[in-house]
Amino acid sequence: MKQVIMFMFKGCPHCKRAREMIVEIFAEHPEYAKIPMTVIDEKENPEIANQYDYYFVPTFYVGSEKMMEGVPSKEAIEKVFARAW
Repeated sequence: MKQVIMFMFKGCPHCKRAREMIVEIFAEHPEYAKIPMTVIDEKENPEIANQYDYYFVPTFYVGSEKMMEGVPSKEAIEKVFARAW
């Protein structure tokens, strides 16, 4: 099982939707809720965010591999957790 890292910032409507999708995915796949996940607000933690190669939020990494960036879809986020599992 690998760690999932999500980059976002408060007030981002796409980030809010992504978090809602995560709740739906966890309801459908309870095992994914066991995956370690770190949520990093890029505005509050720019020193961490600047170490990663992305432009849009939300962005998801599994370990050091960027898996999804920008406008979220449930399918793309589900692939993130499937890869981490």
